[in-house]
Amino acid sequence: MKKIGNILWGIVFIIIGVIIGLNALDITHINIFFSGWWTLFIIIPCFIDLFNDKDKTGDIIGIIVGIILLLCAQNILSFAIVWKLAIPTILIVLGISIIFKSSINSKLNKEIDKLKQKSNVENEYCSTFSSQDIKFENQEFQGANLTAVFGGVRADLRNAVINEEQVINCSAIFGSIEIIPSDEINIKVKSTSIFGGVSNSRKNKEINNELKTVYINAMCLFGGVSIK
Repeated sequence: MKKIGNILWGIVFIIIGVIIGLNALDITHINIFFSGWWTLFIIIPCFIDLFNDKDKTGDIIGIIVGIILLLCAQNILSFAIVWKLAIPTILIVLGISIIFKSSINSKLNKEIDKLKQKSNVENEYCSTFSSQDIKFENQEFQGANLTAVFGGVRADLRNAVINEEQVINCSAIFGSIEIIPSDEINIKVKSTSIFGGVSNSRKNKEINNELKTVYINAMCLFGGVSIK
């Protein structure tokens, strides 16, 4: 997915370069500074981000907002009406996203809920305007609650002992959470994100039924969770 994103960014810069070059040679006269050109700085990154391994809700909202602002700049829509409908539109998109994800990930939700009911998580870490670097060295891992508010949390599970399936609840609010799992476990992700998301950059993402699974249950609000 990341490779596709890089290719798309490359295509964008090539197109811009070609247009500027043709204009400089008087072959074309394309005005790249049309009314509302600045909205492309919202639309293009959000569109390319759709191809990354993360929750898409924030990007979809960003694209909608960018297109609406572009239409306003082109005098097709009125800014006054847009501001009145902005919050209802975002809420509708969020609602549709939650319903859609819940129906698709119903099995995943059930597995996480089942583990939550029988587990008693003792590992709780919260970073507010600060950072924490947590290492689970040769100890039995029994799940964790990680919260980053305008801060960061880094959890290293490479040397943790995982004897059964566990859940890591992550809340990234204007903050970041980094999880470094062992290669000897599976990772499954459930996320609810608003202008944020979960990225999984593990080399091997294939599920091995012989290994234990750690579920990442993430909520991202203008923040992110990264799995290395």
